[in-house]
Amino acid sequence: MPLPYLFDVALPLTNPVVKFLLILVIILIAPLLLNKLKIPHLLGLIIAGAVVGPNGFNLIERDSSIILSGTAGLLYIMFLAGLEIDLVDFKKNSGKSLVFGLYTFIIPMTLGTLTGLYVLKFSGLTSVLLASMFASHTLIAYPLVSKLGVAKNKAVNVTVGGTMITDTLALLVLAVVVGMTSGEVNAQFWVRLTLSILAFGLTVMLLFPIIGRWFLRRFDDNVSQYIFVLVMVFLGAALAELAGIEAIIGAFLSGLALNRLIPHTSPLMNRIEFVGNAIFIPFFLIGVGMLIDYRAFFSDLDTLWVGTVMIVVATSAKFLAAWLTQQTYGFSLDERRLIFGLSNAQAAATLAAVLVGYNIILGETAAGAPIRLLDETVLNGTILMILFTCTMASFVAQKGAKNIALAEAGDAVGEEEEHQERILIPISNVETTDELINLGITVKSRNNKDGLYALSIVDNTAAGNSGNTKAKKILHKAAVTASATDTPLHELLRYDLNIANGIISVVKEQRISDLILGLHVKKDISDTFLGNLTEGILTKCNTTTLIYKPYQPFATVQRHVVIIPADAEKEIGFPFWLVKVWNIARNSGAKLVFYGPADTLEYLRGVQAKHPVHAEFNAFDDWDDFLVLTREIQKNDNLIIVMSRREHPSFQSSMVKVPYYLNKYFADKSFILVYPIQIGVTDDAGIDFRNPTMLEPFEKLDEIGKTIASLFRRK
Repeated sequence: MPLPYLFDVALPLTNPVVKFLLILVIILIAPLLLNKLKIPHLLGLIIAGAVVGPNGFNLIERDSSIILSGTAGLLYIMFLAGLEIDLVDFKKNSGKSLVFGLYTFIIPMTLGTLTGLYVLKFSGLTSVLLASMFASHTLIAYPLVSKLGVAKNKAVNVTVGGTMITDTLALLVLAVVVGMTSGEVNAQFWVRLTLSILAFGLTVMLLFPIIGRWFLRRFDDNVSQYIFVLVMVFLGAALAELAGIEAIIGAFLSGLALNRLIPHTSPLMNRIEFVGNAIFIPFFLIGVGMLIDYRAFFSDLDTLWVGTVMIVVATSAKFLAAWLTQQTYGFSLDERRLIFGLSNAQAAATLAAVLVGYNIILGETAAGAPIRLLDETVLNGTILMILFTCTMASFVAQKGAKNIALAEAGDAVGEEEEHQERILIPISNVETTDELINLGITVKSRNNKDGLYALSIVDNTAAGNSGNTKAKKILHKAAVTASATDTPLHELLRYDLNIANGIISVVKEQRISDLILGLHVKKDISDTFLGNLTEGILTKCNTTTLIYKPYQPFATVQRHVVIIPADAEKEIGFPFWLVKVWNIARNSGAKLVFYGPADTLEYLRGVQAKHPVHAEFNAFDDWDDFLVLTREIQKNDNLIIVMSRREHPSFQSSMVKVPYYLNKYFADKSFILVYPIQIGVTDDAGIDFRNPTMLEPFEKLDEIGKTIASLFRRK
């Protein structure tokens, strides 16, 4: 490459290396500087795009590479919104989302149409198209809300659901207006549009999960999984455009379709968020900034007038929709701020509408100038509206999200001292290490930032150094797996004559509260094996113990079938294992199917009412007829069987047959055996007896509820 080309300083920059370097510097520096000024970094990236763009210092041209990366960033935002949404809350709040979606569509459409007709003196079609621009919005503040940890707040859930509704309706208005200008709106137009949208929606929501589960079960390579996710995002976007609607709807539905296959605590989810927030989304924000032309605001008073009117109407309409939603459902002030902040920003669908309207030429003036459906004043006014609404949305959403995050953090103060969660995972096999660590990450509480331990035990009588090397290698693999989810892992290496003794000693030394033991996927579970564990560990470690045999990747499990014995609620460890199971549902999105006695199910329904997850409850109390459950088990199910030590309230004599049943009838299923904390076990290190309600077996729902409530507040 010639030397002069490398140092070409002509503007705009043409050297791809220098262009990419400049963009990376902006992505790096803008958040650091603006954080000191208490300004949302999203706004900083938009402003930076305006400064370096063609209407600023003209350092970078808004060429195809910027448009391509920006489009990917926009689709990424919508995909993340669908992926991170709590589907149980989404279904529970679907009515609220519908109401908010109609509020935030009808109010801007009404105000916008009237404003276009009577204030700006536009034609009917132009006024309707202008109003549809006000009705749509972009979740530009969603990454900020997600970063502050309140993405699962009910107000966010309602807003994300409402966004899909209002954007779909607004983009349908755009399609109809375009059709009317070309004279294509007839019965055939409506039939074709309806059928194509139905075909698109059914394909994404029904076929994508099947494809995703098939792929993730068979390929565990990190890069392949991530590329597969990107393929599904853009495939959904392409199918949406094929159906006649905007690509952002396809990206959002792709996120919903893959939601249950990508647990929120998984390494894959961490990679998706990391790449999106580091590269794709910043490119989109910088690209939006490049559209801003400050000179147009001052060189043309008509543009300033139209832009001001658009800002006032769009902001007022979105605020009114948020306020009505707050009044209708009793949301707090900060939740209203979240709704308004997320729904006020105009960018993606607004840009699509204004560019389509600008390119529709209705005729010519006497001087030969084109008469456009949306003229230059509306185009430039739209850019001004985008800048203003994105600025306001960022500030308002940040304020609401920060206040809610601080309130949630305040509720958890001091709770960690009541029952500090420490999860120990003994590992000895490379093949099962990833699944064991992933299970530990899935069941741990949200506020447990430093309580995950991996243990490898070396026989101190073995000759040579091979055992030590192997143990360190396995521990390193466990640490890498945990770090992929930004979870710190304590690596413990211990020398001992006996594995059981080594585990017991570490449980005492580290005050372990939960123990996860693994079985090799190809190894049978036998009566002798269970007996050794019972004698060696379970009788001396009073911890919530999970014995896990993975058969398929945990993320691809469709249902967790939980089998509970009678009187399980009378064990002091009942709330502790129950919260672990509840966390599995919350973090994986899979359905819980409970089988247990009517009395126990009544307790579970009480928990479900206050802490909803996707769950089903079925009566079952005859463990002598355990095999009747084989008719209920489906292909992608994981069994969770709650066991008991002998001579305790929930012990069933048929439990001794469980290993035989698992070997013979459930060999092709993953399973978890749960041994709860129980009174009378030799070692009580894992229990905090400062809470007097934990000294006696639970007999009343409200007694269980107190402990469960304190645990769930930390989840």
